[in-house]
Amino acid sequence: MPDLTKTAAEASVQDVAPTAEPAEQFPVGKDKTRSLWGDAWVDLRRRPLFVISAILILVLLVISAFPGLFTSADPTVGDLSKHYLGKPELSHFFSPEWLGYDVQGRSVYSRVIYGARASIIVGIGVTALVTFLGGLVGMIAGYFGGLVDSLLSRVIDVFFGIPFLLGSMVVMNSFAERKVWVVVLALAFLGWTQIARVMRGAVITIKQADYVHAAQALGASTSRILFRHILPNALAPVIVVATIALGGYISAEATLSYLGLGLSEPAVSWGVDISGGSNQIRVAQHILLFPSIMLSITVLSFIMLGEAVRNALDPKLR
Repeated sequence: MPDLTKTAAEASVQDVAPTAEPAEQFPVGKDKTRSLWGDAWVDLRRRPLFVISAILILVLLVISAFPGLFTSADPTVGDLSKHYLGKPELSHFFSPEWLGYDVQGRSVYSRVIYGARASIIVGIGVTALVTFLGGLVGMIAGYFGGLVDSLLSRVIDVFFGIPFLLGSMVVMNSFAERKVWVVVLALAFLGWTQIARVMRGAVITIKQADYVHAAQALGASTSRILFRHILPNALAPVIVVATIALGGYISAEATLSYLGLGLSEPAVSWGVDISGGSNQIRVAQHILLFPSIMLSITVLSFIMLGEAVRNALDPKLR
């Protein structure tokens, strides 16, 4: 016999009560939301383009930092009596005669190894300077706007209108002694404008965000807003442009050295070797070939890295 004493309220509660098992409770923090940089890093590790370029750049950095690990030959000392225009001995891996000898009897292999240092230093040094200078100018112009933006934008336009290589040649020609730091300053003097434009555009977009307005309403200082709220969110496009431009600065250094307006003897540079090899291209092609291959691989590696970073940081391209 059913219990007739059960109230209507109890019956309704039992009728609507769930009969299924309670849902599984996930532990807190198991699925954390990643930031833009976290998502980019996860995406980068899955891209063969990034892995290949990163490995090549890592090898180049090790070569430039520790060239003595790869060759024992002095790149500035030659033996004309024994090694004048010596042909490559491709079976002798990593030995001084592996890639042959140049017109002064110096090992082409050792010069290729030691030449990486100048190119990497110039590339990284110029990129660091133009990123700092261009980023600072672009951030100030984009955030303050008005008269400040107009003045700085006109300065950017003036420098942007100067041909990069031609202007670098004029600057380099004014120095009697052309060392690595002179090349870095000459290239950075005219190379910061692109970074400034990219940073300015990013800051103009980001300063309209709600969190920036909230920080301003709470009385945060200008420096805090710029460096804590705007700069971290504006870095993504700047890093992409700077990474791709790094390869261009290495190529510019080689071009200046080839024309005799960059590094010169006794400095070891791929551009210097390419210039010397072009004079012997009919009788000793290896002097020109191997520095050119290394220069192309280096520039291509940084361009590939920049392309991979751009694809990872842009959600539309994922």
